[in-house]
Amino acid sequence: MTQSTAQSYLQTLGQQAQHAKRQLAKASGWDKQQTLLAMAEALLDSQSDLLHANQQDLDHAHSTNLDSALLDRLQLTPARLRTMADGIRQIAALPEIIGEIKNLRTNAKGLQIGRMRVPLGVIGMIYESRPNVTADAAALCLKSSNAVILRGGSEAQHSNQAIIHILQQVLSASPLPTHAIQMIEHADRAYVRAMLALSEYIDVIIPRGGKGLVSLVAEHARMPVIKHLDGICHLYIDQHADPDKALRIADNGKTYRYGICGATETLLIHQHQAPILLPKLAHIYQQKGVELRGCARTQAILPHIIAAQPSDWQTEYLAPILSIKIVDTLDQALDHIAQYSSNHTDAIATEHLATAQRFLREVDSASVMVNTPTCFADGYEYGLGAEIGISTDKIHWRGPVGIEGLSAEKFIVLSDGVCRS
Repeated sequence: MTQSTAQSYLQTLGQQAQHAKRQLAKASGWDKQQTLLAMAEALLDSQSDLLHANQQDLDHAHSTNLDSALLDRLQLTPARLRTMADGIRQIAALPEIIGEIKNLRTNAKGLQIGRMRVPLGVIGMIYESRPNVTADAAALCLKSSNAVILRGGSEAQHSNQAIIHILQQVLSASPLPTHAIQMIEHADRAYVRAMLALSEYIDVIIPRGGKGLVSLVAEHARMPVIKHLDGICHLYIDQHADPDKALRIADNGKTYRYGICGATETLLIHQHQAPILLPKLAHIYQQKGVELRGCARTQAILPHIIAAQPSDWQTEYLAPILSIKIVDTLDQALDHIAQYSSNHTDAIATEHLATAQRFLREVDSASVMVNTPTCFADGYEYGLGAEIGISTDKIHWRGPVGIEGLSAEKFIVLSDGVCRS
């Protein structure tokens, strides 16, 4: 496959997306809502076809020894399909924010000045493994009146194409533009390179996947990028934590699902809690097959665990592995998080209000939690319906990116012929 062929193909998709973007600008909230609800039903009605397509991907993944974390992300089940459909319904039910005007005021010269919520335009999305992202991204972009060009990973090619085929069938029977949702169906990486150069047609690009993919996109994209590189998430169990609550939070944050970016990767625990809670936690984790790696002080309490290396504090395992460090004070915990956190999600277990407030203020992450497992860092759980990704950037948006994160504001100015003098 030549680069020129990929560029020509992407240019066609880009032109179609730009045309769809202009049509979406005048689409009614009612039409978008009804189309999304129809998409949710269509996915459920096509469950057997989707599971069959997904099994083809799973069979190929097993034959190529795909990493277990990626296998987990790849797999569709009836329950996950229902969650996918529920996410689309939740998106459909969200208030219509596009076109919303706020802060309209009249200045001394008689100009009415306000801000209007508008779409970003054409979204490019490059992602790995998770076929549910296909539905989530398509629905979020449609709700926010953005056209989208999707490029999923080759490991999920059958699943992604089956989902897109269903969504496009619904679009073709709706008042909305068919090219509002498009997918690059070629696995060749030349298409990724061509997509990253398509700044004439793609307004924003969002990578979702491993660190290698995100780094590649961030380095080579010629348009703005919404991204996060790692999910190195911490839980700090404070000296004032409720023991039973802390055990549940530490267990759930790590073991809910190992392959998600919100999984707890490092446990920090206050020296006064460590002798009491670490043996109990070790028993829980041992039953679930979680490998523990600890600092020297942790090993003194849990002599059977592996010694943590400096690299462990900066590793996103995406696997049943947890690093543990004992700290003397809240300040030591905050220092560790400041040094090693990926600014994704960090949590504290404490019953002390002032300590919780300090943690919320001083931890510089997109999501900061109190007495809550880090695995809740998810657009669906945040009431966004779904998410198109999680941003750890500090400009435009931080945290799970829903319809508000896929929009911007522009100034509008109204007057009755006022002229500047």
